[in-house]
Amino acid sequence: MATNLSGLPETGNPMPISQETWPAALAEATTEVFSMMVGAEVSAAENEIRVIAEVTGVIGIAGAFRGIFSLRCSTSSAIKIASQMLGIPPDEASPQRADAIGEICNMVAGHFKDKIGLGDKCMLTVPTVMEGKDYRIVRPGGECQKIELAFLYAGEPLRIALETRK
Repeated sequence: MATNLSGLPETGNPMPISQETWPAALAEATTEVFSMMVGAEVSAAENEIRVIAEVTGVIGIAGAFRGIFSLRCSTSSAIKIASQMLGIPPDEASPQRADAIGEICNMVAGHFKDKIGLGDKCMLTVPTVMEGKDYRIVRPGGECQKIELAFLYAGEPLRIALETRK
């Protein structure tokens, strides 16, 4: 079976991979989507960084596993992402920031479920994007596992998280 640089099975692998490799798969899906769709590199933050979460995209995952994927970033990062995705100046991209963040969530979550071998066994909800600073994302019921990764994009922090329930 072919593997990529991180030792994960290539996309399209019919056998699901172990949950221990999910953080690496999520990191790889994030960097690949940003490279392809935004035309920008993101790098893993080496130290704990604080993300000013002014824009948060959330997408649900249902099927072989249940989860919530989220991306949190500043308003300026969301505008830069929209600008780079659409190839337009930042002042024109501001109204498109929510759509861009929602689409990035959709693509990263979709790419992640393919990487772990559950692409056709899970479905994604329509993305929801929230703006503001005074909120919490609360998942009702039961215990969950959380993968949280910090990245730097254009010198600014962003946070990717995946909460799953058994």
